[in-house]
Amino acid sequence: STRNCPCRMSQLPPKSPLPSPVSEGTNSRVESLDNLSMDSFWLEVENIKQSTEGEQEECSLADVKTQEEGEAEAEWLQDAGLSDLLGDRASENDNIVLLSTLTKTQAAAVQRRLDTYSRSRRRKNKHPVRDVRDIFGVVSSEETAAEKEESSPDQLWHNLRTSNVQRKTQDYSCTVRNPGKEEVFNMDVAYSEQAAVLLKGSFLSESRKLKDGSALTKFKIPKGRLGVTRIGDLSAQDMKKIPTLALIELTALCDILGFELKRNKAAKLKTTEKRLFGVPLNTLLENDQKLLPNTKVPLLLQSLLSCLEKRGLETEGILRVSGSQTRIKSLEQKLERDFYTGLFRWDEVHQNDVSGLLKRFIRELPAPLLTAEYLPAFAAVQNIPDLKQRLQALNLLILILPEPNRNTLKALLEFLSKVVARENNNKMNLWNVSTVMAPNLFMHKGLPNKIPEGKEKQLAEGAADVVRMMIHYQDLLWTVSSFLVAQVRKLNESNSKRYQFCDKRIKNLLRKIHADKDKVEKNQAEPSKIVKVHASLLLKDSLEVHLNNATRVADVLRQFQKNLCQNGWNIVNTVNLLKCNNSMECTNLLLYEVGGNIGEHCLDPDTYLLDLYHINPHAEWIIKQNPSHPRMF
Repeated sequence: STRNCPCRMSQLPPKSPLPSPVSEGTNSRVESLDNLSMDSFWLEVENIKQSTEGEQEECSLADVKTQEEGEAEAEWLQDAGLSDLLGDRASENDNIVLLSTLTKTQAAAVQRRLDTYSRSRRRKNKHPVRDVRDIFGVVSSEETAAEKEESSPDQLWHNLRTSNVQRKTQDYSCTVRNPGKEEVFNMDVAYSEQAAVLLKGSFLSESRKLKDGSALTKFKIPKGRLGVTRIGDLSAQDMKKIPTLALIELTALCDILGFELKRNKAAKLKTTEKRLFGVPLNTLLENDQKLLPNTKVPLLLQSLLSCLEKRGLETEGILRVSGSQTRIKSLEQKLERDFYTGLFRWDEVHQNDVSGLLKRFIRELPAPLLTAEYLPAFAAVQNIPDLKQRLQALNLLILILPEPNRNTLKALLEFLSKVVARENNNKMNLWNVSTVMAPNLFMHKGLPNKIPEGKEKQLAEGAADVVRMMIHYQDLLWTVSSFLVAQVRKLNESNSKRYQFCDKRIKNLLRKIHADKDKVEKNQAEPSKIVKVHASLLLKDSLEVHLNNATRVADVLRQFQKNLCQNGWNIVNTVNLLKCNNSMECTNLLLYEVGGNIGEHCLDPDTYLLDLYHINPHAEWIIKQNPSHPRMF
């Protein structure tokens, strides 16, 4: 009875099973989960049920209807920034720029969906739609039948999925991961391309005890010559390009792994008279920004987290032990009335009641924090056998999330990490926190129930496992892969060129794309370069820097610091510069790459600047002060 609550969980079964060794890896992971207690999960489900008793059950999201063939593909193409391909004779130029940046696996994913959409439209006897060959090139009359078959969209994807796998099934191996051992997490090569290579090799399964984080595999992102880019390092203009690229890449990854990426259709949200609970994130932020500009996370959530951090982190059973439902509902009414006036007294509220308010705030959002569209995809991550590929999918899903949802989720996960860090006092380890928070993130009363009978335990454990990964690996998940940054640069470059799409076949397009990617945009006869670094907000002068193959961002900041203190430069503003032993702290300064093929990019201290100069020679480099916010809000 505890499992039949008014809240619903969306789930996504695998499209088709992977080879048997991988399935065995999945089974071993599920068996290790079986050994863990799910009592906290079902207790939380019961608490949610009790908290909704007596309330009018009203779905704020429209029921998700089954889509007809072709509708899902049309929505996907639109969300992937390729809506112009759906028209009869729409201009191709707007899409050519994006298509030109795609990898082989990404292009195959686009082809499959455009082909499915085209076939469905023809079967419905509606007005003609553009043939796939009109987009990716018309095959010449001299082309042989074999070449036609090889270049067809479905055949190209099939080749990617099965190349060498069927012939070499005996080479398929499943190696057990060594818990605690550090592994490399490659972000230079597209995840789908890595998966295509892995299909020819072996997967790593996990034999792990998930009750604490020490048993989890450690991953390290290798820093290339261009450093690592975190979410928040790119300008808003460039970040707007990331979700479409991430969606295409996630779809390509799922295609290679044999999973169908299903998404719920976005629904219109009903308005509410409340100001805090049950209000869309965008509305909350719009109201909060009137009081505090540049707010990125709702002020109410900030207050709830701040209160718990001050007085609740040491409380035994925090988050798990439920507060009084009567008090929580009363406190909600007081917050609605007094929060913005500043009259609400947080010091008078019991910590368990505050944690109850936190979970209620998340549940009462009109749409799930993970979004109605992608909640099934987040839930489906559990079905990917390989841990690294689960994290790759999660990384892409995080990048797809709208900015308000992503920032709010990050603030929540940072707090949950602090709870886990106090495990010795509050008795809440990583798995406890994950099982308690999973129902609040994955169950929503506005979504229809799609749980097959007998699958409740499996889906509950999978949801808790996904939350566990988001908490433990959040630093990795909030990184923008180097291959995505490279695609953004290519987009920005191509947008200015607007070159004509003249390839006659998809193979020619891919050949051209990869030839462009393989070109090293370096002048080998130029081993060094003298550039100017500006700091207009701090100095009237610019810094002249001699670059060589060993010059890093950190070196330039140290040189700037040294000249600032020793040479008596004309300082414009030192009010916010940190001083230590009569010297400026270079850790309070950041170097930004501005213009050229990027909007604005906060550089990793380990970025090698001569390499960056060769990639973006037309950019300006500007030193700015570090906003120094411990969080993203």
